[in-house]
Amino acid sequence: METLERSNPWWFDPDWSERDIHLRRWASERVRWIPQWIEHLSLSPPALNFVYGPRQTGKTTGVKFLIKHLLESVPPESVVYVDLDSVVSLREFREVMHWVLARAEARGVKRLYIFLDEVTSLRGWWRVVKFYIDSGALERSVVTATGSSAVELLKTPEKFPGRRGSGRDVVVLPLGFPQFVAVLYGEARDPAVVEALFEEYLKRGGFPKSINEHPDAVASLIDAVVSETYRHGRSPQLLKEIIGAIMEKVPSPLSYHAVAQEVGISHNTVRDYVEFLKDLYLLGVAYLLEGDKPNLRREKKIFFRDPLIYRALAWWTGKAVDESTLLEHVAQEHLYRTCGSVYYYRNRTEIDIVAGSYRLEIKTSKARKSYPREVQIVAKKDLPIFLLQLKSC
Repeated sequence: METLERSNPWWFDPDWSERDIHLRRWASERVRWIPQWIEHLSLSPPALNFVYGPRQTGKTTGVKFLIKHLLESVPPESVVYVDLDSVVSLREFREVMHWVLARAEARGVKRLYIFLDEVTSLRGWWRVVKFYIDSGALERSVVTATGSSAVELLKTPEKFPGRRGSGRDVVVLPLGFPQFVAVLYGEARDPAVVEALFEEYLKRGGFPKSINEHPDAVASLIDAVVSETYRHGRSPQLLKEIIGAIMEKVPSPLSYHAVAQEVGISHNTVRDYVEFLKDLYLLGVAYLLEGDKPNLRREKKIFFRDPLIYRALAWWTGKAVDESTLLEHVAQEHLYRTCGSVYYYRNRTEIDIVAGSYRLEIKTSKARKSYPREVQIVAKKDLPIFLLQLKSC
């Protein structure tokens, strides 16, 4: 288990954090922050936590910070980190888990903290964990599993009914605009400062690499998308064509049939790839609201979930970035995070965004036509303040 020992240097080196590659990279950044999501994980056994979100959002760095914090109060042998990107089979994973548990028992560990990083890289990983939970071997353990897509991980809790103890789900997303302001500036009150920060947010998005203006931020994101596409048995070229067709239609409502006709495939294939992109946290879908119920069959509004995602995918597919589309997508994403769902409405007039009690039209400038009284018109200059003040639905 030499690889495992190299992945857990705190077993032998009390100054491990000074040499850890993730923590060193974090310390070298101009803009850096300690992720708040690590405070929301359960550390009371038995517990099975799930941490999921797109690649490049700092999940592994967050795990390393949590390990560093834990080691202030627990013995080093109580903490185990396993990178499943380097585990090639379920058999090897079973051997790793057996070795970890036997080692802990031999050393008299009373409470074990196991971090399983990138579990979605190993299909069926959950079977091994479920076996050890059912055997009682993890009764005094806290297991935290991270993954870069919801394709396997988000649906995994269904496989652990009654077996997660005090475990929690945590989603790690790119920073929204309020968090972007907080890490770059602190508390911004001057309207001119807020406006300038919003322009930067529209350019950079909320990924750590793009916030720090790394030249490979776009390429890294695309590489991650292509890697996940291959990993889940889909075609990167077909994905690229579908995204390109979507790019040409947003922010208007679109049908899967229209995209399918443009690409030359079936609408079921388009639906499958859109669901895949949703599972990768790259896009969201806003359904048409009829009465108080969404119509899942009618045209949908598709939005990209971060400015960097939109810009990177536009670059990849050779499409232009449209400012009015970007503004609407930013508003949709923030309301989606706040309200849990987002829709649109169309009757005699179309309302861009319906979420909770909000009815919004997003404009690059002052609206030129009238809307129903309950509709709030948000121009580009007003959008950053709206996002900063957005607290609940």
